[in-house]
Amino acid sequence: MITDILYYFRHCTAIEILDLVIVFLLVFQLFRALRGSIAFNIFIGTLVIYILWLVVNKLHMPFMSEILDRLVSIGLIGLIVVFQPEIRKFLITLGRRSPLGKNGFVSRLFQSNSLNKYIVEEEVIQEISEALDCLQDKKLGAILVIARSDRFEFDTNTGKMINGIVSSKLIESIFSKSSPLHDGAVLIDKDNLIAAGVVLPISDNSELPSNIGLRHRAGVGASEHSDVLVIILSEETGKFSVTKSGHLYQDVRLEDIKKEMYDAMVS
Repeated sequence: MITDILYYFRHCTAIEILDLVIVFLLVFQLFRALRGSIAFNIFIGTLVIYILWLVVNKLHMPFMSEILDRLVSIGLIGLIVVFQPEIRKFLITLGRRSPLGKNGFVSRLFQSNSLNKYIVEEEVIQEISEALDCLQDKKLGAILVIARSDRFEFDTNTGKMINGIVSSKLIESIFSKSSPLHDGAVLIDKDNLIAAGVVLPISDNSELPSNIGLRHRAGVGASEHSDVLVIILSEETGKFSVTKSGHLYQDVRLEDIKKEMYDAMVS
């Protein structure tokens, strides 16, 4: 088998090398995307079975080949079912970042006027500001995660997909006491409220103040893992905090938060 592998690499063409590199990159990206999740163990197990199947076929072991052939053929359908959330997330990301996607080069090339973008973002900032002001008056807690760039990746399976236009009433209803989503975070990308009730990664930074709660640590954790601006409204104190790039800024005025949103969404 080692001789076959050496023979393959000695006589492979440029196309075959390209094919091998693409497969390696796909496996590596899957490894990175699934690392730290339950699906990662399934991915490793599947990879082991596939490698074993290749070895068994090369060694001409008919009984094991028959068993693994059946397992591989049936397992493909099973993998689609098991990895359905991850496949969906991958396709959404691919659509957003491809040249033909919403934010791709081709789409931007044919935009008639960039002024429309700024008008939309200004409206979004105003809607969020009104919602924060109202939530503060009602002494309700909230946590909003706003994308600063395309490097915006969170597992929305922990919450509820919304995919709606950002509005103050929608945000207020999500964080009301009666809402089942009020304990989680809201994810916002441009004028789209993607999901609500999302569980964020908790920061283990030992330098954070000891008196902050889980909501603040989750906000810091989110800004450590992704390029986002996180706005936190404390239910206990009624004060705003902001996190970005893993740093926490407490007791921030609403006017200053508007400036931060403008920098994140418009500049």
